[in-house]
Amino acid sequence: MDLSTVTDLVPTADPADWREGDAWLAGGTVLFSYGSQTLRRLLDLTSAGWPALTVPADGLEIAATCTVAELYAFEDTAQAAPVRERWTALDLVRPCCDSFVASFKIWNTSTVGGNVCTSLPAGPMTSLTAALDGVAEVWGPGGSRRTQPVAELVTGEMRNTLAPGELLRAIHVPDHALRARTAFRRLSLSNLGRSGVLLIGRVDPGDAGGGLVLTVTASTRRPVQLRFAADALPTADDLAAALDAAIPADLYHDDIHGLPAWRRDMTYRLGEEIRSELLTGPVDATTPDGGTR
Repeated sequence: MDLSTVTDLVPTADPADWREGDAWLAGGTVLFSYGSQTLRRLLDLTSAGWPALTVPADGLEIAATCTVAELYAFEDTAQAAPVRERWTALDLVRPCCDSFVASFKIWNTSTVGGNVCTSLPAGPMTSLTAALDGVAEVWGPGGSRRTQPVAELVTGEMRNTLAPGELLRAIHVPDHALRARTAFRRLSLSNLGRSGVLLIGRVDPGDAGGGLVLTVTASTRRPVQLRFAADALPTADDLAAALDAAIPADLYHDDIHGLPAWRRDMTYRLGEEIRSELLTGPVDATTPDGGTR
């Protein structure tokens, strides 16, 4: 927690208060652990009192300040009871939360918005919200408001489209994606390691087109989505060709948690497992050597 240059903690969620040398503070688990020699003030978003999770008529709204623990517990709350049966994609929430491989202390502090804004390839809240067509609501100085799909907000390792002074207010997950059939696959080089590959597939309900959406994260520097219409669902060869076209070699992430060649091979393998499960039925998948699921 080496933030020795910080002189003020300001309770605000108003972008008009932002100035150079400021950082927005939600959970702070990354901010405090990475440290900085340039920050002067922390602007405390938790003072805004935003409800962690709300259920409007058209989906689920996740506040940027919603903690991982609050999201994990959502499906067992009275708030979720009216929608739990039809929102089958809520089955993805707990596997994605578990992908943090973190203690309860982190879960009770780390926020959904903070994980997305940190924009690490293995950020599981990016994986979850991108896979479910989550749309970010962004506030900026001068009263500006804009929206952008999470899958486009994150542009690379610790890179995103947020401009200085902008903050992530919430992520809206649409009803049609929450009603989808889903499949989840994750690999790491060790039992308690950071995700090296994390893929989520979904088949939308018929009234939303019935198509297949495959979202690739962790193995790539930014989220990559493949979409197939209901009348053009892919064969195994079609999927491999689509992955070839969508992910150039230099987009695969390269760090201690997995070499690009391994990440690429596992992306193709897990992608085919998901395609097979969602389009032809469950598969008895084996775990590749050197990985855990």
